Amino acid sequence: MVAQFVQIEAADRQLLESISADMAEAARLSGSWLACRPGCTECCIGPFAITQLDALRLREGLRALQALDPARAAAVRTRASSYVSATAAIYPGDPVTGALSDEDSLPGAMDELPCPALDPVTGWCDLYSSRPITCRTFGPAVRAGAGTLAACELCYSGATEQEMIRCAVETDRERLESRILADLESHGIAGETIVAYALALPA
Repeated sequence: MVAQFVQIEAADRQLLESISADMAEAARLSGSWLACRPGCTECCIGPFAITQLDALRLREGLRALQALDPARAAAVRTRASSYVSATAAIYPGDPVTGALSDEDSLPGAMDELPCPALDPVTGWCDLYSSRPITCRTFGPAVRAGAGTLAACELCYSGATEQEMIRCAVETDRERLESRILADLESHGIAGETIVAYALALPA
């Protein structure tokens, strides 16, 4: 099992490197149309579904932060625990395990809650290098399948649809994430959760 998870971590590093290269190209193509800057936290507010691969990566990131800066790690844990306590009664899933039943059922009452990885003082993500895939691909124009584009609403102000299309990239063309998730599922690790539950509940 340990060897299998070492392989999964290696595959995840490959996935992240590929996505990083794709998003760097999207940023190059988009230029000044990108509004994304350090301290811009628009996409850090409100819950969204993450995979168990994201959850594993986040927990490993929190362990690494604990070794490097225990005070910051403790602050992340406190924010995550507070988030879970505040939402357990309305969470559309299992608040004990963190398993999310349906992302579309996440209640509007959670929409204004900041991600617990977000430092409210600095506006920076304390787990940036371990952030979920959604966080890595949000902002620049990304092809989301069936001819649709996904992009932050703050970006591409004044750009035409054709200009956005020319900036768009496709990520994970080799579908590596799907293969890693299938590998995890074969070990009984499956389903979705959200960042707060991934960080607050025991692994």
